[in-house]
Amino acid sequence: MTEINLYFVLLSLLAEIIGTVGGFGSSVYFVPIAAFFLPFDQVLGLTALFHLFSNTTKIGLFRKGLDKKLLLNIGIPSVVCVVMGSWLSGRFDALMLEWILYSFLLLLALVMLYRPDWRMEASLNNGIAGGALSGFAAGLLGTGGAIRGLTMSAYTMSIQGFVATSAAIDLGVDLARSIVYFEEGYMAGPQLIYVPVLLIISVAGSYIGKQMLAYFSVDSFRKFSLGSILVIAIAGVLKLWFQ
Repeated sequence: MTEINLYFVLLSLLAEIIGTVGGFGSSVYFVPIAAFFLPFDQVLGLTALFHLFSNTTKIGLFRKGLDKKLLLNIGIPSVVCVVMGSWLSGRFDALMLEWILYSFLLLLALVMLYRPDWRMEASLNNGIAGGALSGFAAGLLGTGGAIRGLTMSAYTMSIQGFVATSAAIDLGVDLARSIVYFEEGYMAGPQLIYVPVLLIISVAGSYIGKQMLAYFSVDSFRKFSLGSILVIAIAGVLKLWFQ
């Protein structure tokens, strides 16, 4: 029987807390962290399940301020394109997907740290394009929350509304990709021992993150979140290089 790795559990909890406060979602941290412990196809399957728990919890905690218009404009293209990305994930070599993931996170963190004040224009076309790209990345690489966060930052809304709307979009994305991942066989294996643990982490991490929002500046924590992404991406690239 597979033993539960305590380091993986603690890092998953940290990913959920930072993802809640930073606004990028936990998958941007969870996927690269999990890839240090599990094969990439198992990481994708586990991430979808973890996110289902996580986003359901966030909707319950941050339900006030849900923006229904953004939910449709960004959510529909996200769900459509996550199916495409999920299907393509089974047609790529797992090592290649890891290289793409860490390179993408590295570039994203560097650009956002260099241009912290850059914002997209709040338009219907940008919302659709951002939703489609974030959904496709979520299906192919396991994480698209950072792209969705960039897209949604163009619109004026409260922190509660931002988290609730992002979680509602992500819930639809996770439901769609879970079906494809299940068909591809990503949700079968010893990694399923972590499912009940991740259920507890999703509730505890989201709750702790919500409490922390009252004490931290969103801008300062955003920089910390981006720095964390940068460190994870560099560590992932070095891991693959020495492999």
